[in-house]
Amino acid sequence: MRTRSVVHISCGTLDSVTRTWSTPAPLVAVAWVVALALAVAALTVDDNAGRLLIGLATLLVTYLAAFATIARPRLTADVDGLAVRGLASTTRLPWHEVKVKLQTTRRLGREQQTLELDADDRLVVLTRVDLGADPEEVAGVLHALRP
Repeated sequence: MRTRSVVHISCGTLDSVTRTWSTPAPLVAVAWVVALALAVAALTVDDNAGRLLIGLATLLVTYLAAFATIARPRLTADVDGLAVRGLASTTRLPWHEVKVKLQTTRRLGREQQTLELDADDRLVVLTRVDLGADPEEVAGVLHALRP
């Protein structure tokens, strides 16, 4: 099943179009529900080893849910360049400094595409989950938006 790209466009002229991509909100909500369920399970389990393992899983899922909540939108593109949001800050990448690449890798018998934003001193790799859309579609939009 192929998903459609969710693109948010701000109002204004074509020159001031801003497009954003982020992890789908329902997926973030599911992560928070799973984190809550794991926390309850960690408190109610009788086995100490089980409590430790479930507690570690709770921390991991809580971190992932918090990251997906805080780093919204994950990628923003406009005529000036790209902005990649992280946990603590937003990295601004002007168009003249960044190369947009679509990378296809094969893992566990599946092909997976990632969007690579290659700047001089940093490499940002975004997956379908990060973008909430097919990386190939996002790359097409970025190439079209690039001046």
